[in-house]
Amino acid sequence: MATKLPPSFYRRPDPVQIARELLGKHVFSNLNGELTGGRIVEAEAYSHVGDHSLTMHIKRRGAHAQALREPGGRAYLYQVYQRHTLFNISTNEAHKPDTVLIRAIEPLQGVEIMLQRRGQTTVSPKLTAGPGLLTQALNITPALTGTDLQGDVLWLEDHGEIISDDQVRRSPRVGLAYAGYEAANLPWRFRIIGSPWVSKA
Repeated sequence: MATKLPPSFYRRPDPVQIARELLGKHVFSNLNGELTGGRIVEAEAYSHVGDHSLTMHIKRRGAHAQALREPGGRAYLYQVYQRHTLFNISTNEAHKPDTVLIRAIEPLQGVEIMLQRRGQTTVSPKLTAGPGLLTQALNITPALTGTDLQGDVLWLEDHGEIISDDQVRRSPRVGLAYAGYEAANLPWRFRIIGSPWVSKA
């Protein structure tokens, strides 16, 4: 039986553990009466402790990063390249701004709606295999930043699936190596091995 992930899931102190455990969970959006969603197959963790990439990001975003100053379990959404919205989930306690980035999902609910939003006619990994693709498919925009994941707009569910360690590939996160961050090579990116829906980055 599917159950919504409770606040306690997000408010634990280790974003790496949370990112790993999000594999196999399901994420949903319900916007304008259109329900869409899918199974998480890729996620990345970011920590406020010793992770220069996150602390610098928060400083740049200023007031927009308010969701990261509240207890975990809220959507933190922003655009990169003035084009792609990234769906991050705040974790940990208030004023301990850790996050998990949802990088890819397997589309399962409202697939026809997702195809229309993406301007596609056939189901392929191009639909949701990447952080900017999945937010477009789910109609998630920066206007939803701060959304409580206990509500009926954005939420995550546990469908009882167990992803074993031998099904998971760990690797460095995407897009940090060029910046020279000390934490760039930490293996905090998690993917389900063999899933065609993981991003190609």
